[in-house]
Amino acid sequence: MSPSMPSPVIIYRYDASPYSVKIDNILILKNITHQKVNVSPVLPRPEITDLLGITYRRIPILAIGNDVYCDTSLIASALERRFPSSAGYGTIFPRSKDSGATDTGAIKIFAKLYESTIFPTASGLLPWEALPKAFLDDRSSYIGGPIDVKAMTALQGKSLTTLSSHLALLEEQLNDGREWLFNSELPSLADITVHFIFTWVKKIGVRPAKSLVDTSNFPRTLSWLTRISDYLQSRQTGQAAVQSITGDHAAKTIVSAAHEPYNVVGFNNQEAGYLGLKLNDYVQIAPDDTGKKFSTVGKLVGFNKEETVIEVQGSEGLLRCHFPRLVYTVTNIRPHKL
Repeated sequence: MSPSMPSPVIIYRYDASPYSVKIDNILILKNITHQKVNVSPVLPRPEITDLLGITYRRIPILAIGNDVYCDTSLIASALERRFPSSAGYGTIFPRSKDSGATDTGAIKIFAKLYESTIFPTASGLLPWEALPKAFLDDRSSYIGGPIDVKAMTALQGKSLTTLSSHLALLEEQLNDGREWLFNSELPSLADITVHFIFTWVKKIGVRPAKSLVDTSNFPRTLSWLTRISDYLQSRQTGQAAVQSITGDHAAKTIVSAAHEPYNVVGFNNQEAGYLGLKLNDYVQIAPDDTGKKFSTVGKLVGFNKEETVIEVQGSEGLLRCHFPRLVYTVTNIRPHKL
């Protein structure tokens, strides 16, 4: 039986998004009942920007009650914290077979660094010359400059050899016959992170990428990829089908739901002071790398070493929006006056 759901969970996603698949797989692994809103692969997305008031443009985002989490690294942490194994849910930080301990920090660091290093390289294998103009224009706006299709295509050889080198490192990691990357009892966030990237590479179908999925080159790694896919399929069997809902329905559900008490995240005055921030300041938050011009604004109500929380007003009502501290910048727009 599925564990009871304390707050409604809604993911905003689209099928072709590899990052959506990453969170889909975490939801499967943890057996969390949820609903989904399928959004456009390109802007505009009024169900997010207008109804929720969130102008952050990366997908997916995920709501737990009135709290909306941005960036898959924070979404993963929030799902683990709010749906713990102690309550009957699965975990993305299983115990080590060697020590019996959980390598939570090491797995988080690995996942964050691996994803930020490998995914941009993997995206170089997209069939750039076959992509529609609307998609290229949208992603050009996202990265802050025009995409040079010929230049991207010319770099595919470098992408291939770089990914090949990383696959060789995975092959070395699996050389001792371990089942999962960190020799954990079950798949961890590390396995989910690497899996979603290379499974996506396989699905791209670019002819030169065939060498990356050649079992004669990386037998242990490809066996491991299959093992994770099979495990996720087995976990999904028997779980309730994910219900698709409209953006209007989702927004009404989110704004009418309860939010997590502010003291859970808290407000670290020392950390905020480094940035000249105070509780209830009006701020904007944006990623440091891509999508910088798509900042989200709101009132600062939570701030610790892992996340920032702001109150955001959409056309449907008020919600709390959470962003990671790492690789995001918070800028004061209007200081709070006592």
